[in-house]
Amino acid sequence: MTNKQEYLLTIDQSTSGTKALIIDSAGAIIAKSSVEHKQYYPSPGWVEHDPMEIHENVLRASEAVLQQAGIEPSRLAALTLTNQRETAVMWDRATGLPVCNAIVWQCQRTAERCEALKAAGYEEIVRAKTGLMLDPYFSAAKWRWMLEQVPYIDRLLEEGRLLAGTMDSWLLWKLSGGAVHATDYTNASRTSLFNIHELRWDTELCELFGVPIELLPEVKSSDAVFGVTNAKDSQLLSYPIPIAGIIGDSQAALFGQHCFETGMAKATYGTGTSVLMNIGEKPVAAENGLVLAIGWSIGGKATYALEAVIRASGDTIKWVRDNLGLFRSYDELEELLLQSRHNEGVYLVPAFVGLGAPYWEPQARAMISGMSRGTGRPQIIRAAMESIAYQVRDAIALIEEETGIPLTMLRADGGASDNAILMQFQADMLGCGVSKSDMAELSAMGSAYLGGLGIGLWASLGEITKQQRGYKLYVPQMDPAQRMQNYEGWKRAIAAVLQDRGAASPSHPSQA
Repeated sequence: MTNKQEYLLTIDQSTSGTKALIIDSAGAIIAKSSVEHKQYYPSPGWVEHDPMEIHENVLRASEAVLQQAGIEPSRLAALTLTNQRETAVMWDRATGLPVCNAIVWQCQRTAERCEALKAAGYEEIVRAKTGLMLDPYFSAAKWRWMLEQVPYIDRLLEEGRLLAGTMDSWLLWKLSGGAVHATDYTNASRTSLFNIHELRWDTELCELFGVPIELLPEVKSSDAVFGVTNAKDSQLLSYPIPIAGIIGDSQAALFGQHCFETGMAKATYGTGTSVLMNIGEKPVAAENGLVLAIGWSIGGKATYALEAVIRASGDTIKWVRDNLGLFRSYDELEELLLQSRHNEGVYLVPAFVGLGAPYWEPQARAMISGMSRGTGRPQIIRAAMESIAYQVRDAIALIEEETGIPLTMLRADGGASDNAILMQFQADMLGCGVSKSDMAELSAMGSAYLGGLGIGLWASLGEITKQQRGYKLYVPQMDPAQRMQNYEGWKRAIAAVLQDRGAASPSHPSQA
């Protein structure tokens, strides 16, 4: 790397859109561009994205941010990538086109297949090898659905033209001009096909889900140099820029939050919320709705994390805005939240695509309870906002029980963490401090840090830690009796949702 190559181009491809950022060698973001993509809901519980639209948005955002920063591609030390996890793509290597829309992590179309595998007794095999439960959230069953449902796919398979991957693999393949079919350990660990103890694709699991192993990408460390850009449909990204620092978005935020020590935890408040705790270099059994994942990998060495997955958080606020039309702007949202400083007994359980940790009930559906004749916009909006904090408390309680490590501080990031009312309510519900980073783009920073380590922009984790930015600290202010009263109301609302779907009421201590 020459002295002129002091910048990173970081792509943050999320569930709702794509950001491109220019980050300098001091870890400062000097330019940012973003583009949203369309959400497709072809059937109840189904969610899709157009992979071609997302690829085109990556190019658009990258070109816009380079132009905004006034930087030529020759000054880029690397392109790094963080992405929405579990979203499954399958494409034709001959044409460079996807065989169908991507099946998004939220999609529930494979719930029956997962239930059938559970009933046949396969969940413990999957959990033992992957750290995951059998759930439509993860990628493997999505790929199997494509292999069964997409017309002419058998012909593509027979001709050796078919490739499968998560969103990072798709974008890496496109950005490298079809030269590289690869992924990193973190994304592989979310597919239900990757043995996280042996760090390889598992033949038995591939046979169980019916996904040919030859379709899957090569797996490398997060800090690896995966290849170079050769995007034939972009003049700027046809320049050979090293591609390094590939990592799933939630793990990237854990790394971006500098949670380098065992026991450090973060919550990323995005479309859904991922609560992750660094558990070190030795994996532990994930039980009672937690999943075990690879937090990141450096030089072939994996760091593990326990995760609790919440399906709908920021998406709940978006639903209240877009589907119910209860507010138009986030300034108006703040005003309405201030109008109702108490939920007045109203609870919204946002099970739009089932419930994640600690319940893992994919068939659950959303419910608003406790409404009176006086209930209006402020109360429903507050119930939507509070549902995010209640779900995070559920998740943290479970992680504490399973690890025996009490949470003393939660590091928060993601779009919804900008809401001061939510962050204060989160601290109140947890009964401990919530530390909100001044750095908004922590998933992007995690990817950038790993890519920078991989190409030698930074020499060590210690050097990265010195770049840590400021935090805003929220401390509990709510009376403990009020906290418990609020939370008990939430648990009653959850029990009603589970009962409505014929599911068992929560029995695990963290769910009581």
